[in-house]
Amino acid sequence: MSCTQPPPLPTDSDAPPTFQGWHLFDSSSDHWKPLQPSTTSTTRDERTMQSSTGTKSEPPALTLVTWNVDAFAKFPDDRMAGIISTIRNQTPPPNILFFQEVSRAALKSLFDNPWIRENWYFSEGNFKNWGGYAFATVMLLSKAAFSTEEQDTDKICIGPVWRVKYPSKFDRDALCCDVFLPPSATRVRLINVHLDSLALQPSRRPRQLAIVADSLRLAGHGVVAGDFNPILPEDDGLVAANSLVDIWSDLHPDEPGFTWGIDGREPFPPGRLDKVAVHGLKGQQIDILHPGALESSRRGLLLQNLDPPLPWSDHSGLKCCLRLAEEPV
Repeated sequence: MSCTQPPPLPTDSDAPPTFQGWHLFDSSSDHWKPLQPSTTSTTRDERTMQSSTGTKSEPPALTLVTWNVDAFAKFPDDRMAGIISTIRNQTPPPNILFFQEVSRAALKSLFDNPWIRENWYFSEGNFKNWGGYAFATVMLLSKAAFSTEEQDTDKICIGPVWRVKYPSKFDRDALCCDVFLPPSATRVRLINVHLDSLALQPSRRPRQLAIVADSLRLAGHGVVAGDFNPILPEDDGLVAANSLVDIWSDLHPDEPGFTWGIDGREPFPPGRLDKVAVHGLKGQQIDILHPGALESSRRGLLLQNLDPPLPWSDHSGLKCCLRLAEEPV
């Protein structure tokens, strides 16, 4: 199976895909540049057969961090730096990052971050996908775990990346990517979502998640993660209704797992707005990454006057370790 082959996609007329490219930071030009696809003509399946020694190796784990970083709070650079610092200190380190509500200022902060530049492939290289909107979603893949070269059989091969413009009151989309796990080049679809907000009726969230779930089933294996915004009572059953497995509910059925509103700053009760749901994968571990607060010394009097201190985001992040399910679902 070649990592550059066209991905199997749903044929929904109301959810067209728009393909984009991966980006890599080029230190010689000091810019993020589009990645060129691999030009090798040998598929990974052929290479696996050629080099097989009869030893069956286990596909690598996918370790994902997803975080709604809050597009509207002050000091986006400092808040983004706090989130990145927490991610860097995780053990094991994540190899996939999903961010939602990334403002232009937060995106520039990511573009300029030395650790991001050195260690990650980026779904974005400029502000093109923001259009006239205040924020969007982004995806990053670790260079330590992923490669764009099909001959690099020890790493996960990066496939195409695209956005799906599903029906949305806020012009939201799903950011999608296919990756191929060694040794058998198993396709796994990664989908980063920020489903529609608020308790508006009729809700677009059921249709949005149904489109995403169909896409995961077509791929055979995959994960959708991000801000699901389950505001209405019927939202709580959407993951199961689409035959997906909610990793938090699966591994921590007796714990609320709140990712929003836990600090009492919001006028609404706490909620588990952020989720990780899978098809054909199994969760080994999932943890909540609570935001810290900005230190007043970083911004002097401006931050000293904030009471209570400003958290990095109004959401907590999630870290989840995933592997292929033993039997395809």
